[in-house]
Amino acid sequence: MKYLIVGLGNIGEEYANTRHNIGFIALDALAKETGVTFHSDRYASISEFKYKGRTILLIKPSTYMNLSGKAVKYWMQKENIPIEKTLIIVDDVALPLGVLRIKSKGSDGGHNGLINIIEHLQTNEFSRLRIGIDNNFAKGFQVDYVLGKWTKAEEKTLIQKIPVVVEIVKSFVTIGIERTMNLFNNKK
Repeated sequence: MKYLIVGLGNIGEEYANTRHNIGFIALDALAKETGVTFHSDRYASISEFKYKGRTILLIKPSTYMNLSGKAVKYWMQKENIPIEKTLIIVDDVALPLGVLRIKSKGSDGGHNGLINIIEHLQTNEFSRLRIGIDNNFAKGFQVDYVLGKWTKAEEKTLIQKIPVVVEIVKSFVTIGIERTMNLFNNKK
């Protein structure tokens, strides 16, 4: 059994440790815990590891956030991974800082990465883990906010949530989306 875990973000040093790159940060933590490293491949940095008899393919799209769908579709097709075994990790300004929500489907919520994935896959019925980054910005400044660096206080909150994100991914690949939602969506 093979699973695709996609962390959304933007490539380049100028985007490292920005709010929009929480998907990359989560995958880096998962790779570190499992002792694997990323290498560049078509449309993404990729890594792979085995967990409880399952093969987990991690990808960080190199297409930039707004074209993430191209990478997701390519790797799903190349590795023959069905949509039910695909999980997208994404930032969300509609959730308070550090709140984690896993869903089996849903709208794009105005997120350009999700918009592009939905366009490429022609469906919104894929699992996603939304990580709250809050919406502490003035009207018209959302782009500056999501591309902004974490404050020290935000970083402290998020560092505590990253191990939970890793556990959610492990749960998704072992017990499935429904049971994972039941386990994690009501946790504080």
